[in-house]
Amino acid sequence: MAIKVKIVNDPVYGFIRFPEAEVMRVIDHRWFQRLRHIKQMGLAHLVYPGAVHTRLAHSLGACHLMGKALDELKAKDIVPDKEEILAARMAILLHDMGHGPFSHSLECLLAGNISHEALSGMMMHRMNKEFGGMLDKALEIFDYSHTGSSPSAVGGIRYLHQLVSSQLDVDRMDYLNRDSFYTGVSEGVIGYDRILQMLTVRDNELVVEEKGVHSVEKFIIARRLMYWQVYLHKTVLGAESLLINIFKRAKELVNQGQQLFASPALNYFLNRNLTENDFRNDPTHLDNFCLLDDNDVMVSIKVWQNHEDKVLSTLCRMLVLRKLYKVQLSSENLEGLLEEKRIVAKKILNLNDEEVEYFAFTGITSNNTYSNDDERIKIETKSGKIKNITEIDDSLVTQTLARAVHKNYICYIQ
Repeated sequence: MAIKVKIVNDPVYGFIRFPEAEVMRVIDHRWFQRLRHIKQMGLAHLVYPGAVHTRLAHSLGACHLMGKALDELKAKDIVPDKEEILAARMAILLHDMGHGPFSHSLECLLAGNISHEALSGMMMHRMNKEFGGMLDKALEIFDYSHTGSSPSAVGGIRYLHQLVSSQLDVDRMDYLNRDSFYTGVSEGVIGYDRILQMLTVRDNELVVEEKGVHSVEKFIIARRLMYWQVYLHKTVLGAESLLINIFKRAKELVNQGQQLFASPALNYFLNRNLTENDFRNDPTHLDNFCLLDDNDVMVSIKVWQNHEDKVLSTLCRMLVLRKLYKVQLSSENLEGLLEEKRIVAKKILNLNDEEVEYFAFTGITSNNTYSNDDERIKIETKSGKIKNITEIDDSLVTQTLARAVHKNYICYIQ
């Protein structure tokens, strides 16, 4: 009996194929389909109107790139077996499943500051039981960095895990390409085809042939530019801060005994302060988390615009009507300016000292383009030597570029 091949028309890559029945079982699962209702870029559409693509589209794209990467390695006689190829595709397909509504913005408020990676792992383990162990190998690849196993103990899993999660993984390749496409920011365009063709494996580790070094450099520079121009754009930063403050205030009111309108799933988390251990010990928490998406959040915010609490209603109207915070980024200390902006906010909205903190505050943001402390991108020179990309002659990725850049910011109303 012929296997039915699923073909998806993706605007970034064209027609992409999913020929494996196991992959289709994962795609059709209710928890994966939930990603249709979670935007990949959170509130970035308030700056870039086209940025409304979803985490489901990103996950399908990353799975496609994983297939292309493994095809290139097979062509070089680095042949993972069929089981490992399938497992790697399912691991990358599910790598972002633990994202909640508006992703990083609300991670700390709705799910007790549990990382989306940890939630993805929990969800994969639950799905694996449901699928009768079908995800065993995918979980080994996904969890590799947490196992403490040596490369020799796990065969080829090290480089497969690096394709899922590293500084040169197919996750980053897809989101840079996809986010650039949907925002119209051409600085994010990368030569992913060239990078994939230059991949090879040495001692179970992913390395790039030297002739691909410039494509990797462009990939790293593109990521830096996309962070400052898109992901950490000051208006996006202000919008995300506004969303965080809305839910900080909502939880504060609930803790005081007030009842707020919310969907059952959102209400569940507004009334609880959960830890990672809570999630691991009681599956009910994860079940409720998997019912949450962007719609729960936005419907509640629309209703809260008319709440009697002045702080909550004002914040919600600001977001719905796109009357966002004014934001300034600076390398200088902003505490002096903060006091000035708080005086203005108090007068505009007749606020007390506690309430004004929602309308004038400071913070720090950072952009780490390439980290020497993380799993490094390794280049194989023509002589067969393996070097960190920062050690390549005339490399654009210098030790200076490898240092994180921190900036102070202030958000305020006027």
